[in-house]
Amino acid sequence: MAKKFKVTLKRSLIGCTETQRETVRCLGLRKRGQTVEVADHPANRGQILKVQHLVDVQVVK
Repeated sequence: MAKKFKVTLKRSLIGCTETQRETVRCLGLRKRGQTVEVADHPANRGQILKVQHLVDVQVVK
């Protein structure tokens, strides 16, 4: 398992459901194009899977 993920918001949140907006906010993303590093936990993996069509994920070793 990876230690961290590098998550970048690639798509706009316009037209997304409220739960998807909250999930993106909980990941620490605010603007399109912003990148954050999140720890590799089951909760974070679930959040990434929920909004996988909006974000780009890279594994950081």
